[in-house]
Parts: sequence; structure tokens; C-alpha cells
Amino acid sequence: MGCRETFYTLILTFSVALITYNILISANAPLNQELPGPSISSSSEFDPVIKMMHSKKRMFHTAVTASDGVYNAWQCRVMYYWFKQHKNGPNSEMGGFTRILHSGEPDEYMDEIPTFIAQPLPDGADQGYIVLNRPWAFVQWLQKADIKEDYILMAEPDHIIVKPIPNLSKPDRGAAFPFFYIEPEKYESVLRKYFPVDKGPITKINPIGNSPLIIAKDSLKKIAPTWMNVSLAMKKDPETDQAFDWVLEMYAYAVSSALHGVDNILHKDFMIQPPWDTEIGDKFIIHYTYGCDYDLKGELTYGKIGEWRFDKRSYTTTVPPRNLSLPPPGVPESVVTLVKMVNEATSNIPNWDS
Repeated sequence: MGCRETFYTLILTFSVALITYNILISANAPLNQELPGPSISSSSEFDPVIKMMHSKKRMFHTAVTASDGVYNAWQCRVMYYWFKQHKNGPNSEMGGFTRILHSGEPDEYMDEIPTFIAQPLPDGADQGYIVLNRPWAFVQWLQKADIKEDYILMAEPDHIIVKPIPNLSKPDRGAAFPFFYIEPEKYESVLRKYFPVDKGPITKINPIGNSPLIIAKDSLKKIAPTWMNVSLAMKKDPETDQAFDWVLEMYAYAVSSALHGVDNILHKDFMIQPPWDTEIGDKFIIHYTYGCDYDLKGELTYGKIGEWRFDKRSYTTTVPPRNLSLPPPGVPESVVTLVKMVNEATSNIPNWDS
């Protein structure tokens, strides 16, 4: 009996020593920078320590700026509903969520949506362009909030997340959606007022806005004050204001990012914008900024109110009703999915009509 116990003790001691040795070797070994392939041995493939090191998630915090009106409120409620559905899904690196409310006062959805109260710009500072409150709201949030994650996803109320989002960025590079209407080279003469020649070629300014965009928190903390100041300066300059119009604040972010040397990976699959984008594919977000108008044959009648339509601007003073009518046959998948997702959210969000 004594020999058997001694044998088991030796086996246990040897096993512990072997495990400890493997952990030390794994922890000190350099990470393989190459793509996985046949050269990876089966021992490293199934080593739990190496798996843990490779699978460490880079979580990001989703932040959405909003005003306190009905229009922004219902969109934020729908957006947050779908955020919660996908937060813990496969490949997700979605962490916390904050609605940055730049009205300066709490509203009735404080208990429903995690919210940070930011102060609006002083009266008259936005010159009637309410979007200028966005960079100022981000400056306040980044200065005062306790943000656990190391990365930030800047999103908007009219975004619907259609599947879990991984962290598409790099530590030194953001990940952004490229907008076809952000054209730095076309407006070089205007942009040189804010991005001087000594800062480099105009192509250093990426064709992006501030959303959707994933970026390291430390980088955004540096960019945000510049973004605010450049936005205000652009709005005060008549030539710039006329050139950029409703996308002025987007250009301001792109310029500010370039001024701080933060380049961005351009992800066309970040989102779709119905009705122009017709398929969901591998996209992560539906951005329903455009109205969707169709006749009963399923043909687009853009520029003319359709026999069937969904346009967020139809609901500026009241929420969309539950169970919106679905599009007629022939309407693209992206539009059908959009309406179905709005319907699912409104049917499950408590007190939707109140």
C-alpha cells in the first residue's frame, strides 16, 4: 500500500513540474507573428496558455451622441436594443455602452440606456448646426467618465447593429467606414486652411467621418479637442461652411485625425446604407440615414414619395408605431431587414408608445 502511495505521489509531482515548465516556456516564448499554417505544431495548437494569450480580447466601448428630442430618443432606444442582442455574440469585442446626451439635463430614458450628461455649446456657438455639439460632448465624456475599455466605437443613433462587432482597429490605427462624399483632394484649397502643407500631402486626410469608427481611447483623447476646435473654425469660415455644408463636422474629424498622425484602416464592410446598398452580406451596421421609397412593384422611387416608404424623418415628433408594414415583394434585402429589425425592437422595448 505504501509503495502505491509513493508511486502516485511521484506521478503527481512530475505532472505538476511538467505543467509549470510548459507555462514558463509558453509565457516567455515570443509570439508567432505569422498566419496559422501547417508549421504550427499540435502541442502549441492545443496548449491552453497559448490559446489564452492569442484569444485575449481588445474590448471597445460604444458611444452615441444624442439630443433630448423624440427623434434622437427613439433611434437610441432601437440602437441600444440591438447592441444588447449582439454584445455577447461570437467574435464580439463589444464592451460597455454610453449615450452621451448633450442637452445638459436628464431625460426619461436614463434608466433604460446608460447615459452621460454633457453640456451643450453656449447659445449661438453651434450657429444652428446642432451636430457641432458632438465633438464638444465627446471632449466632456472623455475627460470625466470612467471608461474601462481601451478602445472606443463612435456610433450614431440611426445605426442598427446586425451582428457582433470585433475590434477592427489597431493600437496605432483607427478603423473607419470610407464615405464616397468625403473628398479631401477635391477640396484641398479649403482644407489647407486647417491642414497646412508642412503637415504632409492632402492624401493624409482619410475619406472618413467620426462614425462609425473604432479607435484607441488614448488617441481619441488627443484628437477630440482638436476636432471640436476645427469644427468651430470651419463653421465660422463662410467658404468652408459653404463647401462642406452638412458634412462639415465629418471633414473636421478627418482633418483632426490627420493632424495627430492617426491613420485609419478603411473598412467598406463596416456598414451599409439602404436603399443604395441592397444586401447585408458581411456588414456589421445598417445606417438608415436615407429615405426608402418604393412603388408596390418593389421599384425604387427615390426623390419621390413612394406608395410604400420608410424614412426616419417621418418620425421627428412622434415614435414610429409598432409593426410597421413590410416592404412589397421585390424590395432589396437590406430594406426588408431594416424594417424587420425596427419592428422587433419596438415590439420588445417596454413602454414604446408612452
